Amino acid sequence: MFFGEFEYKIDEKGRVPIPPRFRGELKVGVVLTQGMEKCITIYPLHEWKKVADELTGGAVTRSKLRRLNRAIFSSAFAIKMDGQGRIAIPITLKLTSEIVDDVVVAGANNYLELWSKANWADEKGLSREQAWQIMESLENHQ
Repeated sequence: MFFGEFEYKIDEKGRVPIPPRFRGELKVGVVLTQGMEKCITIYPLHEWKKVADELTGGAVTRSKLRRLNRAIFSSAFAIKMDGQGRIAIPITLKLTSEIVDDVVVAGANNYLELWSKANWADEKGLSREQAWQIMESLENHQ
């Protein structure tokens, strides 16, 4: 389980450290893809396989599934950590996520998200503002 938030700076080669407590689980590699918001989603390989399996047998129309597959898989990159626990962020993902220098690695249960510091501040505020409403709706369905 990935949780917490960690602030880093991207180095001159475009690399960002993975928080030390997560490196063991991610040492075999990760898949980075464009997140649904302005972030990069970092999946452990076993979680990426689950995403791929879900999209293979999706319950949406074929045309919507093709479009979703294009959006997710065309922006995906398989990355290995270096000896210091850093991953290189592909330029296309940095641009679409507005990541320049200061970044936040945020735990999101079974994956990590990588945000620009400014976008994370906005998203964190919005998420906290809406969290109670989402929790109440979940409680009403149980």
